[in-house]
Amino acid sequence: MFEARFQSFDETADPSQGAPRLAALRAALKTQGLDGFLLPRADEHQNEYLPPSAERLAWLTGFTGSFGFVVVLAEEAAVFVDGRYTVQARAQIDPAVFATVNVIDKSPSEWLKAHAREGERIGYDPRLHTVEGFERFAKAAEAAGAELVALDENPIDALWTDRPAPPLAPVVLHDDALAGESAASKLARVQAELAKAKADALLITDAHCLAWTFNIRGGDVAHTPLPLGFAIVPAEGRSFVFMDGRKLSNVVRNALSETAEIAEPGALTAALATLGEAEVTVRLDPAAAAISFARALEESGATIQLGPDPIAKLKARKNEAEIAGARAAHLRDGAALCRFLCWLDAEAPKGALDEIGAAEALETFRRETGKLKDVSFPSISAAGPNAALPHYRVTTATNRKLTPGLFLIDSGAQYEDGTTDVTRTVLVGEATPEMRDRFTRVLRGHIAISTAVFPKGVSGAQIDGFARRPLWEAGADFDHGTGHGVGSYLSVHEGPQRISKLGTVALEPGMILSNEPGYYREGAFGIRTETLVLVERRAIPGAEREMYGFETLTLAPIDRRAIEVGMLTADERAWLDRYHARVLAEIGPLADADTRVWLEAACAPL
Repeated sequence: MFEARFQSFDETADPSQGAPRLAALRAALKTQGLDGFLLPRADEHQNEYLPPSAERLAWLTGFTGSFGFVVVLAEEAAVFVDGRYTVQARAQIDPAVFATVNVIDKSPSEWLKAHAREGERIGYDPRLHTVEGFERFAKAAEAAGAELVALDENPIDALWTDRPAPPLAPVVLHDDALAGESAASKLARVQAELAKAKADALLITDAHCLAWTFNIRGGDVAHTPLPLGFAIVPAEGRSFVFMDGRKLSNVVRNALSETAEIAEPGALTAALATLGEAEVTVRLDPAAAAISFARALEESGATIQLGPDPIAKLKARKNEAEIAGARAAHLRDGAALCRFLCWLDAEAPKGALDEIGAAEALETFRRETGKLKDVSFPSISAAGPNAALPHYRVTTATNRKLTPGLFLIDSGAQYEDGTTDVTRTVLVGEATPEMRDRFTRVLRGHIAISTAVFPKGVSGAQIDGFARRPLWEAGADFDHGTGHGVGSYLSVHEGPQRISKLGTVALEPGMILSNEPGYYREGAFGIRTETLVLVERRAIPGAEREMYGFETLTLAPIDRRAIEVGMLTADERAWLDRYHARVLAEIGPLADADTRVWLEAACAPL
């Protein structure tokens, strides 16, 4: 009945390959006079989702999470993950050959400093390390008396005999009506930012910034419509785009040519040399640009100005067309999600439904809108203890039936007018008192973010604790950020805005973020409630400062059956009732008869 076209449930991790592949890597390093190797999960663009040809870390270790780092030494090797992936890493990695380390406990650079020996030569691929990230390793190696050696070729590429070819997905134009601004206008704004910064040019290495600036999209990586390539934007004059010409139709090439010269990626090296010959100042984002680019510019004679890519913040502030698109996408997506939740309520109690079946059904309902371009990430369809893994990915090997308790479904969609991301935790059968307590505390934290009002200049770090307080009061917490930025038919995880302890960028009107506190009891259950929110101006009588708040974009009921109503304040109950009334009013007219009946019950006042 249902099928998934945009996600696979095959198990790709094979821990048994870790030992022979690590041995082969060490042998290859030895032939080059090297004692170790540094391997981030990264490509030349620092993408979250990588083309298959760049999944070197997964090939070596078996670990398939979206964040990881490997340090290989002659006698030791360690894989570093964050709190989202500690359990997954233990399941996918052979502990006999790789230690698994949580970066909260020790960072890769700290581990290198403690484990590297004096005189050791440790290789790295300069295309995969950012300027900022590499600096930490350089200091660690120096402290240990070791030497870091830049390699012209990644040694894994020679060992990976069946490595996929680099992607060549067609580039498509993103309509100006959806973008809300022409590429020429965006370039003018970027050039104005360069003038303010007293920079002569900007090197764009982030494919998201490339796509946004030139109003193009592609399919070179899974789930994010990215065309991989690079660009140079001068403070004055025409820009340069470096992209494989096989991806460009005549229509796309002609459109790009209106604002930029087009060249093959291999021409970028010569272009950087030209910048050096002109003795220009080039803006480079140290958190996004590879150290290889910085060195090429330095060697050419250019002056490097390290600082955030100005495009990132321009992209983060959505214009009116993008905001209208986000609202339309969420209305469409909400109708599909409510249809799914209605179906789930009917099917789950029968006992035959499993995690894969639920993920397939939700993707099918979204596809039936006729507008779905892709899922925005593989659905986290998690029952029972699997839901305690914040970034769990269901496979045929891990697939569980939906048994009585809590079922978590975190999913999203890519539409041309917007990107969605939503999590609902649904009660199947009865909940334990602990489940109800934790579900309600997560909800209270979610409401605290949704209702937050804050002055201009406040960052996500300053409100992150709002979402945690109800859990802190019970001696609990969660190990991920409360919210990440979201793009406009781009990445579901977009910076620089975020609500987390690390979110130091001020929140501004037009930014879209997630609001997703959670709770995870390892081996038992997991809870997360997530909606997307839009930063907007708030008029407060008598306010002495410019004030902001959030508009909730996501439209789907929060399961009332799992709430311990007595734990909510009157204001929290009122907020939830208002939200559910809005969901019913906006989604109800789009729903079929069965879903409408279900919605009326799911959205009834507490």
